[in-house]
Amino acid sequence: MCFISEFDSPLPDPWTLTRFGAGQTLSPDGKLHLSLPPASAESYHDAQLSDYSVRAGFRWRPPLRMSLRAQASGLHVGTAGFGFWNHPFGPGMRGLRLPQAAWFFFSTPPNDMRLALDVPGTGWKAAALNAARWPFLALLPAAPLGILLMRVPALYRRLWPIGQAAIGVSERLLDAELLSAPRTYTLDWRADGISFAVDGEVVHQAATGPRGPLGFIAWIDNQYAVVTPQGRFGGGVSPVQQAQTLVIEWVRVEGLVRT
Repeated sequence: MCFISEFDSPLPDPWTLTRFGAGQTLSPDGKLHLSLPPASAESYHDAQLSDYSVRAGFRWRPPLRMSLRAQASGLHVGTAGFGFWNHPFGPGMRGLRLPQAAWFFFSTPPNDMRLALDVPGTGWKAAALNAARWPFLALLPAAPLGILLMRVPALYRRLWPIGQAAIGVSERLLDAELLSAPRTYTLDWRADGISFAVDGEVVHQAATGPRGPLGFIAWIDNQYAVVTPQGRFGGGVSPVQQAQTLVIEWVRVEGLVRT
């Protein structure tokens, strides 16, 4: 089990605080404040807590439970959240690493990642993704034709569930007002699926999940990405017009009994 409730530096292994650009990691009240002050769009700004590195790699596989108490304020650009992923485009990456994730994820326009049918491309979500599966690789040769077909609304609604299943996407949009007060978020990650809960109430169940290994991350940044079934792709960074903060009170990751 890994548990952290004291965020004074230096943190115990394997926890690491990272800052890019104007990102700040502060603990004035014993809680971890991941913050972005007002900043330009000339560079990437990020503040994060993680437990992986290029050298050590990722450590977590199912079955496990992540519990975390957090709240946020001022979120108006970029992305934020907490959970597990495999940092597929990180520094020091060797070879192909298709994205896998299981997390609570927030994004604002111009982000537009419409990977689940009838779920908006932005907002506060419980989400799972596993592109490292043979169905996704099997569909890759047909991707150019598929993108063209997705631009026809009737075909999109009929065919995209196949693509969604191939990349292991399962999402549910949550009420963003949940973030305005401290909440306890729980993620139960098992080999046969993932259960997401807020203050003890289950808010989403994903029938499939990543295989791992994955690393823990909690972050806030000014980045945006555009990925849609209709072939819209892009990304960049947005100016931070006002301060925004993600506050973490404590984090616990523990193993679950295999069933």
